[in-house]
Amino acid sequence: MISKNELKYVSSLLRKKYREKENKFIVEGKRLVDEALASTYKCDLLICSTSFYESSPVFISNLKKGIRVTIVEERDFKKVSNTISPQGVAAVLEIPETRSNEPFSETLIVGLENISDPGNLGTIIRTCDWFGLQRVIISSNSAELYDPKVIRSTMGSIFHLDLLVVDDLCSTLVSCKQNGTQILCADINGENVFDYDGTEKSILVLSNEAHGPTKELLNISDRKISIPKIGNAESLNVASAGAILIAQLTGSRSRTTTKGLQ
Repeated sequence: MISKNELKYVSSLLRKKYREKENKFIVEGKRLVDEALASTYKCDLLICSTSFYESSPVFISNLKKGIRVTIVEERDFKKVSNTISPQGVAAVLEIPETRSNEPFSETLIVGLENISDPGNLGTIIRTCDWFGLQRVIISSNSAELYDPKVIRSTMGSIFHLDLLVVDDLCSTLVSCKQNGTQILCADINGENVFDYDGTEKSILVLSNEAHGPTKELLNISDRKISIPKIGNAESLNVASAGAILIAQLTGSRSRTTTKGLQ
């Protein structure tokens, strides 16, 4: 059972200020909850509607021991839901501690500067996961990482990657440069990414959808790369551009490695 006060507390986590205050967030939907429970994130509570509990006995029986499960009526479940057609299952998770002092050993990671749209942020994280990247550095003025729209857009990839939110992205990037990592800035005036064949340890930085990279970012970047325009479209969505750039950069590294083995 869950009290009215606890139900009110859980529903408050739908708002950013309470997520930040409590250091917790809600994941909703069977697939996302499955991904969350299989990850290293700590689950405080699993909430099921009566209908979900009755129709999903296998899901319930396969839950790890120690997970607290509470069953609520449909009307009460809607109070903790952020979707139009809730599936009837949600989890309250703890936001993990940021490991900001760990060195970066990956050959390619992605940095995000002021990515304001939640859908774009989530899609970029999902794209990084698809191409096997392990880490994303996100400026704190981007969309909130644990916003329900961001989480849904990641399709579970939020639980697969190391996601580092930093207050000063450029300072973090400068520290990375000092450790031998080059900064690749996605910019409309950059060199053709399809002519780029670098294999150096790099951070690809994608910037705000409307304003592009800041002057500070441009000043610390080692190289600027761009996707050549062929048609008449004015611009590319940042998530689409990111997918193309990440595909090319990971592909060029793979091709170079393959050549080296021949």
